Formats: sequence, C-alpha cells, structure tokens
Amino acid sequence: MAEAEVDRSETPTSTYGKWLDVLTDKSLAQEVTAQDRTLGRIAWHIVLTIHEMMTHAGLSFDAPSDDTKVPVTAKEIADGYRQASKAFVTALKEQWTDEGLQEDVNMYGQIWKKSFVLAVLIQHQVHHRGQMTVLMRQAGLRVPGVFGPAREEWSAMGVAEPPVV
Repeated sequence: MAEAEVDRSETPTSTYGKWLDVLTDKSLAQEVTAQDRTLGRIAWHIVLTIHEMMTHAGLSFDAPSDDTKVPVTAKEIADGYRQASKAFVTALKEQWTDEGLQEDVNMYGQIWKKSFVLAVLIQHQVHHRGQMTVLMRQAGLRVPGVFGPAREEWSAMGVAEPPVV
C-alpha cells in the first residue's frame, strides 16, 4: 500500500483521538434536540463506521461493530476508536495494494473505487467532527485544533483570536 494513502488514513486517526480525549463522561449526553444524536452517539458512530465501511469494502479486521452499544464513558469511546483505527490501518497496509485501490466495490448500492471508499471514510469523520464542535462548545469543552488552531488555542500561541465577522 502506498505510504501516501496510509498517511492520509492515519492523519484523521491521530487528530480525532486528540478530540476524543477532551470528552468527559458528562459531555456525552450533550444534545441539540431529543431527536438528534448526542455527542456520545456521534463519537461512537464514527468508531463503528470504521469497521462497518471498511469491512464492507473488503478489509478484514477486528473492531467494534454495529451491534455494539454506545459506551457510557468517554474513555471507552476513545479506546474503541484507537483500537479500531489501529486495526484498520494495519489491515490496510497488509491487505490492499496500490493497484487494488482502483478496484470497484459495491458500497450501499453504488459502485465505488476502493480509493474513493478511503476518501469517504475520512470525509465522514470530518463531517461529524463539525457536528461535534458545536456540541463540545455547548458542553463547555475546549475544542482542539486539527488543521490549524481552534479559537481557544490562539491565546496560548500569544496571538489574539481572529475577530468574528
């Protein structure tokens, strides 16, 4: 497997783990409405999707699966994410090749290239991380920066927060 593809897959793993470490057990219940996922359910959904999506695309590895209940502690969610991510990256390196990234797989009734499946997995995490940002701030948590500093990190860098315009 090309190192560039592995790096692209490992980067969200390390940055998202940093996010999960900020969650508290109390914050897992933060919600926008009773009809929407809580912060804990969104975080766990991201964990479960690693296994669900990637095994559907043909990888084989052990990780929490769809029938696993949402953990009651933030540590269990963070640990589950790290375990799933590590197993996924190992399987990716061992089971897929550069050439194989152009192979078609049936994903949810559509035909996708394996390389596209990897891109969607990353985009899926980014999408839900955006939702989590709002819920984390509502819960009073400090949001860590991922692709640059978060609002809360500017002062630690000795720089004024950018104005809200």
